Amino acid sequence: MSKHTLFYTPKCPDCPPFIEELDKQGIEYEKVDILENPAHLKQFLRLRDNRPEFDEIKKWGFIGIPLFLTKDNKYIFDINDLMGTTCAPTQFEK
Repeated sequence: MSKHTLFYTPKCPDCPPFIEELDKQGIEYEKVDILENPAHLKQFLRLRDNRPEFDEIKKWGFIGIPLFLTKDNKYIFDINDLMGTTCAPTQFEK
């Protein structure tokens, strides 16, 4: 993957602060609104249905957005992980 990708929807209350934090950190990324068209939704669902990173999220009944998929193939769902304020933040190539 050559660049970061953010899967989001404007209808999700967690997405705007996540986008704001990405922009604040100056991280370049492609935005994919999963409700904009069926192809975007299918792309997201393929990941959600087949990747183990979603197992815990699905167990709790969450959708899995925002999803920040890094160019080095790491999955970040939580703004605290993005900000580095969790116990073990995900390290990724910016």
